[in-house]
Amino acid sequence: MSGETNFVHLHVHSEYSLLDGAARIRDLVRRAKELGMKALALTDHGVMYGAIPFYKACREQGIQPIIGCEVYLTTGSRFEKGARKDNPTYHLILLAKNETGYRNLMKLTSIAHLEGFHYKPRVDLESLAKYSQGLVCLSSCLNGEVSQHLLHDRPEQAMKSALRYRDIFGDDFYLELQDHGMLDQKKVVQEMLALSKTTGIPLVATNDVHYILPEDAAVQDVLICIGTGKTTEDTDRMKMLTNQMYLKSGDEMDSLFRQAPGAVARTLDIADKCKLELTFGRALLPSFSPIPEGMTSASYLSLLCSEGLETRYNAQPRWETDPEYRKRAEDRLAYELSVIDSMGFSDYFLIVWDFIRFSHEQGIRTGPGRGSSAGSLVAYTLRITDVDPLKYKLLFERFLNPERISMPDIDIDFNDERLYQYVHLVYDDLVCGGLCLPDRRLLDFRAGHT
Repeated sequence: MSGETNFVHLHVHSEYSLLDGAARIRDLVRRAKELGMKALALTDHGVMYGAIPFYKACREQGIQPIIGCEVYLTTGSRFEKGARKDNPTYHLILLAKNETGYRNLMKLTSIAHLEGFHYKPRVDLESLAKYSQGLVCLSSCLNGEVSQHLLHDRPEQAMKSALRYRDIFGDDFYLELQDHGMLDQKKVVQEMLALSKTTGIPLVATNDVHYILPEDAAVQDVLICIGTGKTTEDTDRMKMLTNQMYLKSGDEMDSLFRQAPGAVARTLDIADKCKLELTFGRALLPSFSPIPEGMTSASYLSLLCSEGLETRYNAQPRWETDPEYRKRAEDRLAYELSVIDSMGFSDYFLIVWDFIRFSHEQGIRTGPGRGSSAGSLVAYTLRITDVDPLKYKLLFERFLNPERISMPDIDIDFNDERLYQYVHLVYDDLVCGGLCLPDRRLLDFRAGHT
């Protein structure tokens, strides 16, 4: 293994760049370790499928993972689905600096697929500006907007585009230099040097990694053939005119960019900006909104349950005549609420309560409750279930138990004749993660559920 190098790869594709990337994640990370690199980025085309396997593989090898994506950008609206020649799509590299950036990157890739998909999953300048916080942006390869303008002798438009990206990302925007021995790249590199000098936007050197070793170029060529419906014998087909898109060493990158002092070492500065820490093994739940001013989710849940307790049991004669029975119910409710709060599930119950409430208001019937959730007095007072756990002596601990940490499992049955209408009516026919979100007051999963 070589000593630590002064270069970090920030433009890297894995097998998750389907039919384009020919590098397996574990092999990528292992090779970066052999080359003495302290960090490595993953920037697959338009997707983040490999983010978690990549993060874990890097941690296993003692390498700092940088989660990113090479997004497809339209300078028009992502909602426009016209001819590609009238609304071209460009490439752009985004890297997560922290958890905020990671979440924004997930939102952008979700928007690209759910709202902007047209041949490719696309974002636009409006969504990019809205979710730019916590992200580093690189101008990308020859297919980047700035590079395309420079390549086709449009320096004024290139400067306008570069300044627009700087307005969005500030000091976290960089002009990207690449050299795989292609004449077009050599032209763009010279123009990028001049553009950087004029605008003050810093340069950064990258290699557009699609495979690990030079000889692996043949494998990527086959993948491209599969993706384009061609064979390697076809002369009229898409083909990469280089075998230089591999995981190069720091020394190789130094020798390529001597005309751009600092562009190679600047990759270390960008790596230092990207300090994303992910925690595994715990549930990440959405927060319920809105909650009345001055209240927490736990106190709001407690208020709703107290009101529900009175409503549910007030009609029973012994509710007013048997203080012991009433106290037992109140103590049971207080105990359940304390367990729910301590396990962090108050928002979960509020969300389920909200879509059940909405269903009943719309005249959509729901089931009485089945499984262990019927043992919850909280669920009964919220009208999530209709089985009285006190009457039938049902145990709450079968549903939630602080000694056995697990997600609550509430099985909900909806009237199947109204279910499609229900989903269509309240959330644009979108079902996220198996949960129908019936109220736009809840989290907008369309922009953040990857």
